[in-house]
Amino acid sequence: MELLISPAGLTRCVYGEEIDLTQLGSVTIRRGSHVEPTDDGQWMVDLSPVDGPRLGPFAVRSVALTEELAWLSQNWLIPGRHSDG
Repeated sequence: MELLISPAGLTRCVYGEEIDLTQLGSVTIRRGSHVEPTDDGQWMVDLSPVDGPRLGPFAVRSVALTEELAWLSQNWLIPGRHSDG
């Protein structure tokens, strides 16, 4: 898990359970995307909660999850790269 800490002390990350984030202070968690199956058994990643694109379709969910994390890490995690949402 990557944690980015601003000069003001605010921490930003893509949620994971590697560490107990409450040990850092008050935590606000919000959805960054939706990974959902299509009618034909493919998987789509909808990144609209962070003003991102739809990715896919992917044949298996694990690939969709990997692509979701890659997009969030490259485009959302660092404020200003894409969306500060």
